[in-house]
Amino acid sequence: MKNLKNIYETDDVQWLEETIKLLKKKQFDHLDLENLVEELEDLGREKKNAVASLLEQIIRHLLLLDYWTTEAEYNSVHWQGELYTFRVQLKRKLTTNLKNYLESELDSIYQDALGFVNIKTQNQVDFPQQCPYALDELLHFNLKQ
Repeated sequence: MKNLKNIYETDDVQWLEETIKLLKKKQFDHLDLENLVEELEDLGREKKNAVASLLEQIIRHLLLLDYWTTEAEYNSVHWQGELYTFRVQLKRKLTTNLKNYLESELDSIYQDALGFVNIKTQNQVDFPQQCPYALDELLHFNLKQ
């Protein structure tokens, strides 16, 4: 077996397969711990980024639906469909830890969503500067649909 560190540099899929085999066999002394830790940290970041992105999309569409009254007549059905889609995707990814992460980052995620809707509406809509939604409201399907 080639050195796992060398495999990691050339074929990360093979590295992952070999690492899984070693873990299953409890051959911990052969693990490439440095890269394993890095991969686990990346995995955690990816999960957090994925749920934060979905929550931002939910907030964007709710803000448009709730506040952009001049466009709501033409776009509300589309925005409601998007809300449904993003909530389903988020529900599939959400764990207790990730929900806690979203709760702690809600203000920041809201500010990102607010920036987008301000650009989209060319700053012609008076959106709340602070998030008007609780996390549980954002996650539930019955909110204003």
